[in-house]
Amino acid sequence: MHYIEKEEVISLLDMPGCVPLMRDVLMDYCAGRVIQPLRSVMPIDPRRLLGMMPSANLATGIAGVKVLSVFLDNFQKGLPSHQGTVILFDAENGRLKALLDADAITGIRTAAVSAAATDALARPDAHTLCILGSGLQAHRHLEAIRLVRDLREVRVWDVFPDSVQRYKTEMEAKFGIPVVDCSQNVRAAVEGADIVCTVTSAKEPILFGAHVSPGTHINAVGACGAAVRELDTEAVRKGRLFCDSRESCMNEAGDLLIPLKKGELKEDHLLGEIGLVLSGQLPGRTSAEDITIFESQGLAAEDLAAASYVYSKYGQP
Repeated sequence: MHYIEKEEVISLLDMPGCVPLMRDVLMDYCAGRVIQPLRSVMPIDPRRLLGMMPSANLATGIAGVKVLSVFLDNFQKGLPSHQGTVILFDAENGRLKALLDADAITGIRTAAVSAAATDALARPDAHTLCILGSGLQAHRHLEAIRLVRDLREVRVWDVFPDSVQRYKTEMEAKFGIPVVDCSQNVRAAVEGADIVCTVTSAKEPILFGAHVSPGTHINAVGACGAAVRELDTEAVRKGRLFCDSRESCMNEAGDLLIPLKKGELKEDHLLGEIGLVLSGQLPGRTSAEDITIFESQGLAAEDLAAASYVYSKYGQP
Protein backbone atom coordinates (compact mmCIF):
# COMPACT_ATOMS: atom_id res chain seq x y z
CA MET A 1 0.00 0.00 0.00
CA HIS A 2 1.28 3.45 -0.89
CA TYR A 3 0.52 6.98 0.21
CA ILE A 4 0.69 9.43 -2.69
CA GLU A 5 1.15 12.96 -1.40
CA LYS A 6 -0.28 16.19 -2.78
CA GLU A 7 2.68 17.24 -4.90
CA GLU A 8 2.94 13.80 -6.45
CA VAL A 9 -0.77 13.80 -7.28
CA ILE A 10 -0.50 17.23 -8.89
CA SER A 11 2.46 16.15 -11.00
CA LEU A 12 0.75 12.95 -12.21
CA LEU A 13 -2.89 14.05 -12.64
CA ASP A 14 -2.47 16.13 -15.80
CA MET A 15 -5.50 18.12 -16.93
CA PRO A 16 -5.35 17.02 -20.60
CA GLY A 17 -5.65 13.42 -19.40
CA CYS A 18 -8.21 14.14 -16.69
CA VAL A 19 -10.83 15.85 -18.88
CA PRO A 20 -11.54 12.81 -21.12
CA LEU A 21 -11.30 10.56 -18.06
CA MET A 22 -14.08 12.53 -16.35
CA ARG A 23 -16.17 12.41 -19.53
CA ASP A 24 -15.97 8.61 -19.43
CA VAL A 25 -16.87 8.47 -15.72
CA LEU A 26 -19.96 10.64 -16.24
CA MET A 27 -21.14 8.32 -19.00
CA ASP A 28 -20.39 5.21 -16.90
CA TYR A 29 -22.48 6.68 -14.09
CA CYS A 30 -25.50 7.24 -16.34
CA ALA A 31 -25.13 3.79 -17.88
CA GLY A 32 -25.48 2.11 -14.49
CA ARG A 33 -21.90 0.88 -14.33
CA VAL A 34 -21.22 2.82 -11.12
CA ILE A 35 -22.39 1.89 -7.61
CA GLN A 36 -22.63 5.05 -5.54
CA PRO A 37 -24.81 5.85 -2.53
CA LEU A 38 -25.52 9.44 -1.61
CA ARG A 39 -22.58 10.86 0.29
CA SER A 40 -22.73 10.96 4.08
CA VAL A 41 -22.14 14.41 5.56
CA MET A 42 -21.82 15.28 9.23
CA PRO A 43 -22.03 19.02 9.96
CA ILE A 44 -19.75 20.39 12.66
CA ASP A 45 -21.39 23.76 12.09
CA PRO A 46 -22.88 25.40 8.94
CA ARG A 47 -19.42 26.21 7.52
CA ARG A 48 -17.54 23.07 8.60
CA LEU A 49 -18.40 19.54 7.48
CA LEU A 50 -17.00 16.01 7.52
CA GLY A 51 -17.95 13.86 4.55
CA MET A 52 -17.61 10.27 3.33
CA MET A 53 -18.09 9.36 -0.35
CA PRO A 54 -17.90 5.66 -1.33
CA SER A 55 -18.18 4.29 -4.86
CA ALA A 56 -17.30 1.39 -7.16
CA ASN A 57 -17.00 1.43 -10.93
CA LEU A 58 -17.81 -2.01 -12.36
CA ALA A 59 -16.47 -1.04 -15.78
CA THR A 60 -12.99 -0.19 -14.53
CA GLY A 61 -12.67 -2.52 -11.53
CA ILE A 62 -11.95 0.14 -8.93
CA ALA A 63 -13.63 0.83 -5.61
CA GLY A 64 -12.99 3.05 -2.67
CA VAL A 65 -14.01 6.03 -0.63
CA LYS A 66 -13.10 9.68 -0.24
CA VAL A 67 -13.04 10.93 3.35
CA LEU A 68 -12.64 14.66 3.75
CA SER A 69 -13.28 17.79 5.71
CA VAL A 70 -14.91 20.82 4.07
CA PHE A 71 -14.12 24.02 5.98
CA LEU A 72 -15.49 26.78 3.78
CA ASP A 73 -13.71 29.67 5.51
CA ASN A 74 -10.23 28.16 5.19
CA PHE A 75 -9.50 30.26 2.12
CA GLN A 76 -9.22 33.31 4.36
CA LYS A 77 -6.62 31.47 6.45
CA GLY A 78 -4.48 30.36 3.53
CA LEU A 79 -5.64 26.74 3.88
CA PRO A 80 -7.52 24.45 1.45
CA SER A 81 -11.28 24.29 1.94
CA HIS A 82 -11.23 20.54 1.15
CA GLN A 83 -8.75 18.27 2.94
CA GLY A 84 -8.70 14.50 3.27
CA THR A 85 -7.81 11.18 1.67
CA VAL A 86 -8.97 9.04 -1.23
CA ILE A 87 -8.73 5.35 -0.31
CA LEU A 88 -8.33 3.17 -3.41
CA PHE A 89 -9.15 -0.56 -3.42
CA ASP A 90 -8.99 -3.26 -6.08
CA ALA A 91 -12.64 -4.16 -6.79
CA GLU A 92 -11.68 -7.73 -7.77
CA ASN A 93 -9.92 -8.86 -4.59
CA GLY A 94 -10.43 -6.05 -2.07
CA ARG A 95 -6.73 -5.23 -1.85
CA LEU A 96 -5.93 -1.76 -0.49
CA LYS A 97 -3.90 -0.19 -3.26
CA ALA A 98 -3.21 3.36 -2.15
CA LEU A 99 -4.10 6.42 -0.10
CA LEU A 100 -3.99 9.66 -2.07
CA ASP A 101 -4.27 13.32 -1.11
CA ALA A 102 -7.93 14.28 -1.64
CA ASP A 103 -7.42 18.05 -1.89
CA ALA A 104 -5.25 17.71 -5.01
CA ILE A 105 -7.56 15.17 -6.63
CA THR A 106 -10.70 17.19 -5.87
CA GLY A 107 -9.19 20.39 -7.20
CA ILE A 108 -8.17 18.91 -10.54
CA ARG A 109 -11.09 16.54 -11.22
CA THR A 110 -13.72 19.18 -10.36
CA ALA A 111 -12.40 21.53 -13.02
CA ALA A 112 -11.97 18.66 -15.48
CA VAL A 113 -15.66 17.74 -15.03
CA SER A 114 -16.65 21.37 -15.70
CA ALA A 115 -14.51 21.31 -18.85
CA ALA A 116 -16.24 18.14 -20.05
CA ALA A 117 -19.64 19.76 -19.42
CA THR A 118 -18.51 22.99 -21.10
CA ASP A 119 -17.39 21.08 -24.17
CA ALA A 120 -20.83 19.47 -24.37
CA LEU A 121 -22.95 22.55 -23.65
CA ALA A 122 -21.12 25.79 -24.50
CA ARG A 123 -21.31 27.36 -27.93
CA PRO A 124 -18.47 26.18 -30.18
CA ASP A 125 -17.35 29.80 -30.67
CA ALA A 126 -17.36 30.65 -26.93
CA HIS A 127 -14.22 32.63 -26.10
CA THR A 128 -14.92 34.86 -23.06
CA LEU A 129 -14.70 33.16 -19.67
CA CYS A 130 -16.05 34.71 -16.47
CA ILE A 131 -15.00 33.21 -13.14
CA LEU A 132 -16.75 34.22 -9.94
CA GLY A 133 -14.24 33.43 -7.21
CA SER A 134 -10.44 33.55 -7.30
CA GLY A 135 -9.31 30.59 -5.18
CA LEU A 136 -7.99 27.16 -6.14
CA GLN A 137 -10.97 26.26 -8.32
CA ALA A 138 -10.65 29.53 -10.23
CA HIS A 139 -7.08 28.56 -11.10
CA ARG A 140 -8.02 25.01 -12.06
CA HIS A 141 -11.07 26.04 -14.10
CA LEU A 142 -9.06 28.33 -16.33
CA GLU A 143 -6.49 25.56 -16.78
CA ALA A 144 -9.23 23.09 -17.77
CA ILE A 145 -11.62 25.17 -19.86
CA ARG A 146 -8.86 26.58 -22.05
CA LEU A 147 -8.43 22.98 -23.27
CA VAL A 148 -11.97 22.82 -24.72
CA ARG A 149 -12.51 26.39 -25.96
CA ASP A 150 -10.27 29.03 -27.56
CA LEU A 151 -10.29 31.59 -24.74
CA ARG A 152 -9.36 35.18 -25.56
CA GLU A 153 -10.42 36.92 -22.35
CA VAL A 154 -10.96 35.95 -18.72
CA ARG A 155 -12.96 38.12 -16.32
CA VAL A 156 -12.64 37.51 -12.60
CA TRP A 157 -14.74 38.73 -9.68
CA ASP A 158 -14.25 38.11 -5.97
CA VAL A 159 -15.13 39.88 -2.73
CA PHE A 160 -11.36 40.03 -2.03
CA PRO A 161 -9.77 42.43 -4.57
CA ASP A 162 -6.21 41.52 -3.52
CA SER A 163 -6.92 37.91 -4.39
CA VAL A 164 -8.16 38.91 -7.84
CA GLN A 165 -4.97 40.86 -8.45
CA ARG A 166 -2.82 37.87 -7.47
CA TYR A 167 -4.92 35.67 -9.73
CA LYS A 168 -4.54 38.08 -12.65
CA THR A 169 -0.76 38.21 -12.28
CA GLU A 170 -0.34 34.44 -11.95
CA MET A 171 -2.73 33.38 -14.70
CA GLU A 172 -1.55 35.89 -17.29
CA ALA A 173 2.02 34.76 -16.69
CA LYS A 174 1.07 31.08 -16.89
CA PHE A 175 -1.34 31.01 -19.82
CA GLY A 176 -0.86 34.30 -21.67
CA ILE A 177 -4.60 35.05 -21.73
CA PRO A 178 -5.70 38.58 -20.70
CA VAL A 179 -7.40 38.61 -17.29
CA VAL A 180 -9.76 41.48 -16.46
CA ASP A 181 -10.15 42.49 -12.81
CA CYS A 182 -13.89 42.86 -12.18
CA SER A 183 -13.69 42.84 -8.38
CA GLN A 184 -15.68 46.07 -8.19
CA ASN A 185 -18.57 44.96 -10.39
CA VAL A 186 -19.95 41.43 -10.71
CA ARG A 187 -22.39 42.56 -13.40
CA ALA A 188 -19.53 43.76 -15.61
CA ALA A 189 -17.89 40.35 -15.21
CA VAL A 190 -21.00 38.40 -16.21
CA GLU A 191 -22.69 40.44 -18.95
CA GLY A 192 -21.69 39.24 -22.40
CA ALA A 193 -19.56 36.36 -21.09
CA ASP A 194 -19.81 33.12 -23.08
CA ILE A 195 -18.94 30.84 -20.15
CA VAL A 196 -19.49 31.59 -16.45
CA CYS A 197 -18.06 29.48 -13.62
CA THR A 198 -19.23 30.06 -10.04
CA VAL A 199 -16.55 28.70 -7.70
CA THR A 200 -17.21 30.53 -4.42
CA SER A 201 -18.16 29.61 -0.86
CA ALA A 202 -21.16 31.98 -1.02
CA LYS A 203 -24.33 31.19 0.91
CA GLU A 204 -26.49 33.65 -1.05
CA PRO A 205 -26.65 34.28 -4.82
CA ILE A 206 -23.74 36.01 -6.52
CA LEU A 207 -24.87 35.21 -10.08
CA PHE A 208 -28.14 36.86 -11.13
CA GLY A 209 -30.30 35.96 -14.08
CA ALA A 210 -30.72 39.63 -14.97
CA HIS A 211 -26.99 39.76 -15.79
CA VAL A 212 -26.76 36.54 -17.85
CA SER A 213 -26.72 37.02 -21.63
CA PRO A 214 -28.39 34.71 -24.16
CA GLY A 215 -26.05 31.92 -25.29
CA THR A 216 -24.13 31.72 -22.01
CA HIS A 217 -23.07 28.43 -20.49
CA ILE A 218 -22.83 28.28 -16.67
CA ASN A 219 -20.90 25.83 -14.51
CA ALA A 220 -22.38 26.07 -10.98
CA VAL A 221 -19.69 24.52 -8.80
CA GLY A 222 -19.24 26.20 -5.42
CA ALA A 223 -22.52 25.67 -3.55
CA CYS A 224 -22.53 22.16 -2.06
CA GLY A 225 -25.50 22.08 0.29
CA ALA A 226 -29.28 22.24 0.22
CA ALA A 227 -29.39 25.52 2.15
CA VAL A 228 -26.80 27.50 0.14
CA ARG A 229 -26.71 28.73 -3.44
CA GLU A 230 -24.68 30.83 -5.87
CA LEU A 231 -27.39 31.33 -8.54
CA ASP A 232 -30.60 33.26 -8.00
CA THR A 233 -33.92 31.79 -9.08
CA GLU A 234 -34.05 33.81 -12.29
CA ALA A 235 -30.63 32.52 -13.40
CA VAL A 236 -31.76 28.92 -12.90
CA ARG A 237 -35.16 29.56 -14.52
CA LYS A 238 -33.58 31.00 -17.67
CA GLY A 239 -31.32 28.01 -18.24
CA ARG A 240 -31.51 24.48 -19.58
CA LEU A 241 -30.42 22.73 -16.39
CA PHE A 242 -28.27 19.59 -16.25
CA CYS A 243 -26.44 17.89 -13.37
CA ASP A 244 -23.83 15.21 -12.68
CA SER A 245 -26.21 13.11 -10.54
CA ARG A 246 -29.95 13.59 -10.28
CA GLU A 247 -29.96 11.98 -6.82
CA SER A 248 -27.24 14.33 -5.55
CA CYS A 249 -28.86 17.37 -7.13
CA MET A 250 -32.29 16.63 -5.64
CA ASN A 251 -30.77 16.22 -2.17
CA GLU A 252 -27.88 18.70 -2.06
CA ALA A 253 -28.10 21.42 -4.73
CA GLY A 254 -29.42 24.59 -3.12
CA ASP A 255 -29.33 26.33 -6.50
CA LEU A 256 -32.34 24.16 -7.42
CA LEU A 257 -33.76 23.06 -4.07
CA ILE A 258 -34.30 26.56 -2.65
CA PRO A 259 -36.52 27.74 -5.55
CA LEU A 260 -38.25 24.34 -5.58
CA LYS A 261 -39.12 24.70 -1.90
CA LYS A 262 -40.51 28.18 -2.56
CA GLY A 263 -42.62 26.92 -5.44
CA GLU A 264 -40.72 29.05 -7.95
CA LEU A 265 -39.63 26.08 -10.08
CA LYS A 266 -40.81 22.53 -10.72
CA GLU A 267 -38.73 19.35 -10.56
CA ASP A 268 -38.95 18.82 -14.32
CA HIS A 269 -36.85 21.96 -14.80
CA LEU A 270 -33.90 19.63 -14.19
CA LEU A 271 -33.60 18.07 -17.65
CA GLY A 272 -31.19 15.27 -16.77
CA GLU A 273 -27.62 14.17 -16.16
CA ILE A 274 -24.70 15.42 -18.22
CA GLY A 275 -23.54 11.86 -18.91
CA LEU A 276 -26.63 11.38 -21.07
CA VAL A 277 -25.76 14.52 -23.04
CA LEU A 278 -22.18 13.30 -23.49
CA SER A 279 -23.39 9.92 -24.78
CA GLY A 280 -25.86 11.53 -27.19
CA GLN A 281 -28.98 10.25 -25.41
CA LEU A 282 -30.22 13.68 -24.25
CA PRO A 283 -30.21 17.00 -26.14
CA GLY A 284 -28.00 19.64 -24.56
CA ARG A 285 -27.81 23.02 -26.27
CA THR A 286 -30.55 23.36 -28.90
CA SER A 287 -29.71 26.83 -30.23
CA ALA A 288 -27.05 29.52 -30.04
CA GLU A 289 -29.39 31.57 -27.83
CA ASP A 290 -29.88 28.88 -25.17
CA ILE A 291 -28.55 29.48 -21.67
CA THR A 292 -27.22 26.16 -20.36
CA ILE A 293 -26.35 25.27 -16.75
CA PHE A 294 -24.31 22.42 -15.36
CA GLU A 295 -24.98 21.89 -11.65
CA SER A 296 -21.89 20.16 -10.24
CA GLN A 297 -22.13 18.40 -6.89
CA GLY A 298 -19.18 16.04 -7.36
CA LEU A 299 -19.14 12.25 -7.56
CA ALA A 300 -16.96 9.81 -5.64
CA ALA A 301 -16.60 7.89 -8.90
CA GLU A 302 -14.75 10.91 -10.31
CA ASP A 303 -12.32 10.90 -7.38
CA LEU A 304 -11.67 7.18 -7.71
CA ALA A 305 -11.10 7.39 -11.46
CA ALA A 306 -8.60 10.18 -10.91
CA ALA A 307 -6.95 8.24 -8.09
CA SER A 308 -6.65 5.13 -10.24
CA TYR A 309 -5.15 7.20 -13.07
CA VAL A 310 -2.55 8.61 -10.69
CA TYR A 311 -1.81 5.19 -9.23
CA SER A 312 -1.26 3.70 -12.69
CA LYS A 313 1.27 6.43 -13.51
CA TYR A 314 2.91 6.06 -10.10
CA GLY A 315 4.44 2.85 -11.43
CA GLN A 316 2.88 0.28 -9.14
CA PRO A 317 1.48 -3.09 -10.31
